[in-house]
Amino acid sequence: MKISVIIPVYNAEKYIAQAVESALHFKEVYEVILVEDQSPDDALKVCQLLSEIHQRVKLYQHPDKGNHGAGASRNLAIEKSTGDFIAFLDADDYFLPNRFDAERELFKNPEVEGVYGAIGVHYYTKKAKEQYYKVFGDRLTTVYKKHDPKDVFPGQLNMKGSFGLFSIDALTIRKESLLQKVNPLFKTHLRLHQDTELLFRSSYYLNFYPGILDQAVAIRGVHENNRITQLDIKKIKPSTTRVLLWKEVNKWAKSEDTMPQEIKTHIRRMYRSWEIANAPALKKWGMILKYLALDFKSIRSGLYNVNFRDHLW
Repeated sequence: MKISVIIPVYNAEKYIAQAVESALHFKEVYEVILVEDQSPDDALKVCQLLSEIHQRVKLYQHPDKGNHGAGASRNLAIEKSTGDFIAFLDADDYFLPNRFDAERELFKNPEVEGVYGAIGVHYYTKKAKEQYYKVFGDRLTTVYKKHDPKDVFPGQLNMKGSFGLFSIDALTIRKESLLQKVNPLFKTHLRLHQDTELLFRSSYYLNFYPGILDQAVAIRGVHENNRITQLDIKKIKPSTTRVLLWKEVNKWAKSEDTMPQEIKTHIRRMYRSWEIANAPALKKWGMILKYLALDFKSIRSGLYNVNFRDHLW
């Protein structure tokens, strides 16, 4: 196995060395690709030093040396990668020693195109724990049991009951399959949830297998200056970005001819639900009546069968 570890770097001068060293621990890691995204701190200097010290560490910036976000940085890193497999890591997170234990065996099967695992959480400061414990707790982020690859996509959409989650930090993908079957890669116009949107689409096109689910293979590092928890949430409400996420997923689903109608219907409802939840109070009931009317028309036309009461949220 030759694994390219992709790390977008923004405002992470305190943490990037730990992330890089945790990846270099593995002989399977062929290269660690850093894309420095115009950090306001001294992350670029730290990255330059790491690339000088470690032969496997490669450093890039965007052509204009500007800030383009995590999605665009990951896309650039994938373009520059030369390994056979892609693994992702945020600059303030780190891998654990068991990170690729499952992958070593599972990828011997050519039908396995992706492997996902569980991640834990570490609070770098007491203040960070006070602020974000209610979000992350001390629990694993994991899929609760092993599923057939065909169930991973609907499971993420909450169509399989209690399914759970997996993080991009615990995902390893066969590069050839990713480039051949998933286009585009990360959608850079999404301010947040670019990784979630890619996980949805890639799990539809690729065979994702469960790796280690009952213990962490990577750690999410939480601190006061996380890109998501600090920088973006000050500018954009997380619930609003959820609307944009499901709008994008709904747009993709409508264009996918092979997708079953019941899945398209579920995605459309998820989008409508988030849109209504974030609408001004005066518009909510008008939107609900409009959407119920559309659903009733679909039921009458026989497009899908649904318990009407279930749609009243």
